Amino acid sequence: MSLPHPDADQITLPAVLAALGDDTRLAIIGCLARSDAITGLVCGQLCGLTSKTNLTYHVAKLREAGVINVRPEGTRRRVTLRREDLDNRFPGFLDTVIASAIDLPLVDITLRQLHEAVQD
Repeated sequence: MSLPHPDADQITLPAVLAALGDDTRLAIIGCLARSDAITGLVCGQLCGLTSKTNLTYHVAKLREAGVINVRPEGTRRRVTLRREDLDNRFPGFLDTVIASAIDLPLVDITLRQLHEAVQD
């Protein structure tokens, strides 16, 4: 089963801006930007940001806008940034967003919790 994603040429700036107009969604982008760009994160690793229900909603909004790619892996969903598509459509835009999102307090807390969980 695959989830619907807009094609690269269907990604619009209004949709991307609307999707990024929320602190939780910006924190998701910050977490993804600070993680491994190739492997991304699974949704469960982002649960420190909000409840599972809210996380599902926010991930769907980002996916529908074309900001992230969500790939099912069994019972999990792997999330990665659509960096190449966004850089091609809006050069420099994603870097500006990441520069603002990467140091959000929610990002630091979530990634610290992930790091601690891995070491336990």
